Amino acid sequence: MGLLTHQIRTGILFSLALAFIVMTAIALYADVPHMLGALANFRWAYLPLILGLTLFNYLCRFFKWQYYLKRLAVKISWMKSLLIFVSGLSMAITPGKVGELLKSYLLKRVTGEAISRTSPVIVAERLSDGLAMLLLAATGLVLYRFGWELLLAFLVAGLAGVMLIQNRRLALVLLSFGERLPFVARIAGLIRTFYESSYTLLQWWPLLLAVSIGFISWSGECAALYFIFIGFGIAPGPDLFIKATFILSVSSLIGSASGLPGGLGTADGSMLGLSRLLVTTSATLGGAATLLVRLCTLWFGLALGVIALLVFRSLSPPGFLTQHTDISGGQVDGGEEQEQKTNSVSALPENEAQRGLQAAPAPVGTGDKAV
Repeated sequence: MGLLTHQIRTGILFSLALAFIVMTAIALYADVPHMLGALANFRWAYLPLILGLTLFNYLCRFFKWQYYLKRLAVKISWMKSLLIFVSGLSMAITPGKVGELLKSYLLKRVTGEAISRTSPVIVAERLSDGLAMLLLAATGLVLYRFGWELLLAFLVAGLAGVMLIQNRRLALVLLSFGERLPFVARIAGLIRTFYESSYTLLQWWPLLLAVSIGFISWSGECAALYFIFIGFGIAPGPDLFIKATFILSVSSLIGSASGLPGGLGTADGSMLGLSRLLVTTSATLGGAATLLVRLCTLWFGLALGVIALLVFRSLSPPGFLTQHTDISGGQVDGGEEQEQKTNSVSALPENEAQRGLQAAPAPVGTGDKAV
């Protein structure tokens, strides 16, 4: 089966159509002639700095990706890991970012690691990024007292999920109960593998480190929005930076919560509305700033992802990316399942092993659908 399923292709086409509709709607709302005039007067000398801040975000997130792979004892060269990480940006506009499983798929092709074992890295990335965004929004939340109910709900949901995963005895009881259900038993091994990796990645110290990296990395994109505002002639200052940070972090959280591809519509609308509320009453400047920051973040990242994926493909043997693979990590060379069992146990912290809470072995013969 090809790398992209029919469903993902359909999702990408839908996302592109939605992106066109959203960008057209913002342009019309901002008054196209006036918006074009604002863009013509933009200080384009800031553009390299804005793109550089976006790259800074991606670089920091790559370090977090590497840290997570190290936590799971996944061995891969830095260059291949970087290409895989950046390739994942090409899937930013898939619905719910499900296309980011591409990174686990490529890891499977390169290292043989089961997708069910490495996909929790993507979950941990999203969770730590979300918590970092909440911290970035905190200052503006105190100053403007806007949307605190929604942000509190995000915080409670995220921490509740982490606490459930870290309550190992309860989690294993729930897993054991689920294995007795006919529709769960078939994928019980995959769920256990997924849980073991999640437990390793979302322990409190690794989570704290990941959130700290996320706070630093996403500050780069907040600064990018700050310089976009300045480029449109808005007076610089600490107050503007706090507002830019609040606007980008809150709109990104709303976009992520919507599940829409790339937060299209929801993130854009939130950013436009908050910009008019906090920075400028001009629909023209708000719309132009929204379009420009999305071009310099979401679409810039997507373009880098496509380039990285093409480079990765060119460096791979013919047919390397289109071979069939099991998400479960079914036997490829006759020994991967045993290796998966060993990795699941070895990834546990030492004190967990001492308490006799090792991972249960995955049943032989379970498998997911191919990506």
